[in-house]
Amino acid sequence: MVVRRANRDDLLFIVDAQMAMAVESEGAELDRATLTEGVRAVLEDRVHAEYWLAEEDETPVGMLMTVTEWSDWRNGVVLWIHSVYVVPEARRRGVYSTLYAHLRSQVERSDELMGLRLYVDKRNEPAQRVYEALGMTREHYHLYEWLKD
Repeated sequence: MVVRRANRDDLLFIVDAQMAMAVESEGAELDRATLTEGVRAVLEDRVHAEYWLAEEDETPVGMLMTVTEWSDWRNGVVLWIHSVYVVPEARRRGVYSTLYAHLRSQVERSDELMGLRLYVDKRNEPAQRVYEALGMTREHYHLYEWLKD
């Protein structure tokens, strides 16, 4: 399995994966046009985010997105993991673990990167077990948000 940074040619796979992930994890139907423009913004480096793909035989089987957070407490950058998706036929084969190991290796080799964080729907217990098995810990924070309509 190979991990690589996504490029513009991956737009359709990422949009399809995001659509499927939203339905599976949150029962949400996303607006495809809005999502496509959001993914395109990442792929064209217009926002501070990156998509990473896991491939088998040059075929994408999983993905995630990272965004950066500046931590003044650590004087460095924390990578947030978002939008994790593994195609159904590749699940339980270590796809996410491979993506995570790639990111963790980047953090361990970098003086600027301080760690990895993510949030997960509290009902998504299978994902929580995977994250904990990889050494991530449940923290004491609650997530709050306000989004305009």
